[in-house]
Amino acid sequence: MNNKIRIYDLAKKLKKSNKELLTVLQELGISVKSHSSSIDEETAKTIETLLSEQAPQQQKKHTNPQRTAGHSRPEKPKPEVPQDNRPQQHTQRPNPAHNNRPQKPQQAHHTTPQPAPKPQPPKPQVKAAIQPRLVERPPIITVMGHVDHGKTTLLDNIRHSSVAAHEAGGITQHIGAYVVMHNGKPIVFLDTPGHEAFTEMRMRGANVTDIAILVIGADDGVMPQTEEAINHIKAAGVPLVVAINKIDKQGANPDKVRQQLANLGIFVEGWGGDVGAVEISAKKGLGVEDLLERVLLEAEMQELKGNPDANPEGVVIEARRDTGKGTVATVIVKDGTLKAGDIVLLETTWGKIRALFDWAGKGIKKAGPSTPVEILGLDGVPKPGEKFRVVKTERDARDAIDLAKAAERERESTGEVKRASLETLYSNLEEGQLPHLNLVVKCDVQGSLEALCAVLENLATNEVGVSILHRGVGRIAESDVMLASASNAVILGFNVRPDGNAKRIAELNGVEIRTYNVIYDVIDDVKLALSGLLKPVLREETLGEVEIRQIFRVPKVGKIAGCHVTRGLVRRTAKVRLIRDGIVLWDGKIASLRHLKDEVKELKTGMDCGISLEGYQDFNEGDILEAYEIIEEKRTLQ
Repeated sequence: MNNKIRIYDLAKKLKKSNKELLTVLQELGISVKSHSSSIDEETAKTIETLLSEQAPQQQKKHTNPQRTAGHSRPEKPKPEVPQDNRPQQHTQRPNPAHNNRPQKPQQAHHTTPQPAPKPQPPKPQVKAAIQPRLVERPPIITVMGHVDHGKTTLLDNIRHSSVAAHEAGGITQHIGAYVVMHNGKPIVFLDTPGHEAFTEMRMRGANVTDIAILVIGADDGVMPQTEEAINHIKAAGVPLVVAINKIDKQGANPDKVRQQLANLGIFVEGWGGDVGAVEISAKKGLGVEDLLERVLLEAEMQELKGNPDANPEGVVIEARRDTGKGTVATVIVKDGTLKAGDIVLLETTWGKIRALFDWAGKGIKKAGPSTPVEILGLDGVPKPGEKFRVVKTERDARDAIDLAKAAERERESTGEVKRASLETLYSNLEEGQLPHLNLVVKCDVQGSLEALCAVLENLATNEVGVSILHRGVGRIAESDVMLASASNAVILGFNVRPDGNAKRIAELNGVEIRTYNVIYDVIDDVKLALSGLLKPVLREETLGEVEIRQIFRVPKVGKIAGCHVTRGLVRRTAKVRLIRDGIVLWDGKIASLRHLKDEVKELKTGMDCGISLEGYQDFNEGDILEAYEIIEEKRTLQ
């Protein structure tokens, strides 16, 4: 491996872009797949010598056009329009003289070529120049991976902040957007949560992402959430860089990670593929610089561009309602330049931007392509993943939202979409299709709310369902408690608490409110609750056998079987089968169980007893009574 060099390393050495070097290699007939491919040192030296020889020639070529350009400057008077005007003025002077009339057609002949430039070919050129002014934009990076593999710690190291220490349970609960600088170039990071409950948030992250960093612990290797993240990355068609983290820990095995990735169809550099893999320690900062360099390399190959002059548009990353500020939305500007005062139209709401803040909370006046900003001024809380665009007037925005709501109502009335209303939920319960667990779910931010509700709804099976009667952002209010009381629902609060009135009404009406800080605690509790709604497994347990040795007839009672317990025991509450010659003739309950003259609850092996059967007296001496019980075993959701 020592006699080979990667394309991107050679490009850096020759001070050329990867694209330029790849073009040179193609012209020379050297086949390489990408910037991650390798060539031998001999070929590299040949290319280096060839390019060094071409450099002075290219410099001469560059200087010549400058000279010609210099000569072209004095030629500017030649195509001057005033020259065309002068002959026209000369023609105007002799106009009063009749002898000069024949000269007019001659001058007209001279002017005939002049209409040719009048189509003004320069004008289309000017229009072409005004068309999309594309500029280089920062890459948007999503960090993905299994819970506790070090995603937040990596971002913490990169941006030198302390987010990880404040995250409940060590798991990132919200999507955050951050900007870091590396070698003078900005990189935008989206921090998507690592727990499996936030699948949809992670998917949205991949949709707005240019490059994904997959963090894998070198000690644990590929885990379920790792595979899940890989599937999202593949579906989004996003370039991937693998960060093999925790290489400083005992038991770290980076090669095992590479092997596991190969088994999943991801081949990293050195293992027959061109996916970048960088070994790092997020805690100690080892290899982080190399990781950022690899990210910028991928970004360079993509040639990411944005048009700052276009009509601003982008995507909502996160949104919440703040007591003092109102609706606060984190957005990524995809194109154009977003400014304070712009009127933005989203899918479910609109607003006039009152203020913009960068990722560090500093107020800014405008934001260009690939810039994450927090905006204030929206009328409602948008859903993460909603697209936005700037419209000219507030009336345009209002009209668009009214049309969208009208279309939604029409779809609901025609049954095109499933209505999330109490009426349909109650009708489902009346039809008796499934037993349901009714829930009211409240969260601190919209992203957590959507992800949690998606997971809870996915817990439903063909035997038990989940009905989320209401979902919302903000504190648990009186209205939530009243709804839960009326519909026999449980209130789940994630990072929110009930106010005083809500607590009092809940206690009066016996409504259960459960609050959580960590997402998997919510899921575990709901699983337990759903398990209680599942039909239990019925298992038969044999207690013993009783032989009928004598039959007694009692007036007004009927036949009593005089029995002897030959095996096990018999209980008063047990069920029995009457067996004759190996054939079951009857199956039912015991009406009475007596020992001597006393009614007893159970009798064991070797004891005599008198048994009367419930609704059956057709038994004979020698018949066997097999006593058994039906045990109900609770089931759990898998």
